Amino acid sequence: MGRVEARERNMSHLDSSEGEAEHLQHLGWYHGNLSRHAAEALLLSNGSDGSYLLRNSNEKTGLYSLSVRAKESVKHFHVEYTGYSFKFGFNEFSSLKEFVNHFANQPLIGSETGTLIVLKHPYPCQVEEPSIYESVRVHTAMQTGRTESDLVPTAPSLGTKEGYLTKQGGLVKTWKTRWFTLHRNELKYFKDQMTPEPIRTLDLTECSAVQFDYTQEKVNCFCLVFPYRTFYLCAKTGVEADEWIKILRWKMLFAKS
Repeated sequence: MGRVEARERNMSHLDSSEGEAEHLQHLGWYHGNLSRHAAEALLLSNGSDGSYLLRNSNEKTGLYSLSVRAKESVKHFHVEYTGYSFKFGFNEFSSLKEFVNHFANQPLIGSETGTLIVLKHPYPCQVEEPSIYESVRVHTAMQTGRTESDLVPTAPSLGTKEGYLTKQGGLVKTWKTRWFTLHRNELKYFKDQMTPEPIRTLDLTECSAVQFDYTQEKVNCFCLVFPYRTFYLCAKTGVEADEWIKILRWKMLFAKS
């Protein structure tokens, strides 16, 4: 089926008698419950300047977020469904079809810095897995003033992470420092960085939750909840713990999608 035919088919869906909000599932660039962090990762990895996607906002029902790549950063804008129309900035659209047609004309949108962004490329909800895991880079250009070419050689891939964490034992509740590596859906920990074989490998597809934990005496702790056990880990700083939590949740999101 050609692109024109596919677009006409999608438009016919939008003209059906279902509720307007239900039509979102027919949009190729609607990503449902994709998190803010994952949206940024996808757009920075595989998108280009002007790439955008629509996702649910976790603030309230009927509120969505339009995530847009602007050079080497990602901006987020609210889209609200009032029950009879879609509100986006100063614009209001009586139907989802009208809303979609607005984006087909590559409109301009203003960011909080006053920069105008052209919405050029709707980002598809279907993405090849290797590009998600292996190509995503941590972009810190806004903080450092460096360009992407400066960052790529040294920036770690967002698809992998490694570092020392302090882990609580299972039977004996003592704390020991271990070297952790995250690749694909596997979180491994080793006695130290030089040890070739892991002590254990955790399959994140079996993990039900990753969150900060305040039940332990140590600070900067978080836990991974598995059916058979909850693992308690501590990082050196709160920022580092937050980084681990975000990437682990991102991994879980795609592992179960």
